[in-house]
Amino acid sequence: MSEEPRPDIGDRRWALGAAAVVAGVLAFSITVGFIVIPLAQAPGANIDAWTAICRAVGVKPGTPAQPQPPVSAVAQPVSQVIWSPHTLAILASADPRPGAELASGLCASCHGEDGLTVSDQFPKLAGQSPAAIYKQLSDFRSGARSNDQMTAIAQTLTGDQLAQVAAYFGHLRAGSILGRAYFDPDSDYVTRLVGRGDPARRIPPCEACHAAGAGGPPEAPVISGQNAAYLERQLVAFRTGQRRNDVYERMRDIAQRLRPDEIHRLALAYEGVF
Repeated sequence: MSEEPRPDIGDRRWALGAAAVVAGVLAFSITVGFIVIPLAQAPGANIDAWTAICRAVGVKPGTPAQPQPPVSAVAQPVSQVIWSPHTLAILASADPRPGAELASGLCASCHGEDGLTVSDQFPKLAGQSPAAIYKQLSDFRSGARSNDQMTAIAQTLTGDQLAQVAAYFGHLRAGSILGRAYFDPDSDYVTRLVGRGDPARRIPPCEACHAAGAGGPPEAPVISGQNAAYLERQLVAFRTGQRRNDVYERMRDIAQRLRPDEIHRLALAYEGVF
C-alpha cells in the first residue's frame, strides 16, 4: 500500500505564520478600537475610563467621543386605541340608550343633541362611523390627540362609555348627511384627487379609505358632508405635524404632499360647497 503524502513542513510553517499575523492584527485592532481610542476620548466627554470602554464595546449607551446632552423629552404615543371584541360589540350595538344619556349631558352643547351641529368649529357626528368616533375619543383620553375641552371630557369616561357614545352618534341616521356624495362633476381636478389620487406625487385617492365599504383602516372617518372648515383645519394640522394621532403617519404623509389650495378645495368639495 502506498503511503499518504505528508504535509510539507514549509507549508505548515506558512499556515502558522499567517494565522499568527491575523491574530496579531485582530488583537491590535481590538486593543486600539476598544481600549486606546476610548481612553483618549474619555477626558473630553467627562467620563471615566471604564465607562468609555463600556460605551465603545456597546455595553452602555452613548459615545465616548463627546458629552451626551440631557434629554427630557417624553415619547408621545401615536394612539393607544384597543379594538377588543368587547369594545367592538358595544360599537355594533343598536341600543342608543346608554350613549344617549351620556351624550345629552356632555356632547350636546357643541355637537348638538342630534349630532348635527351647524357650527364649523365642531365636526358633525350623526351617522359617523362608530369606530372613527371611538378612535378619536380614545386618543383624546390617552393624550395622543390634544384638545383642552375634548381631553377633559374624554378623561371623565371609561372605555366602555366612550364606545357607548360612539355607538349612539354612529347609529343616528335621521337627518344625517354624512356619507353622501357631493362632488361637482365639472370639478375634474378635485374629483380626480378623490377618486384616483395623484400617483406621480404618491397621493392615494381619498376614497381608498373614506368611502363606505372601501376596506380601509377601521378608524377611517366618513368625511362626505362634513363641515369644510373643520376638515381643512384637520388636514392643515396633519400637514404641519400639529396633529399626530394617525397610525403609520398615513394622513401626515398625504397632507404634506397636498398644496394648501388643494386642501381648501377638497374640504369644500367634501362638504358640497363650490
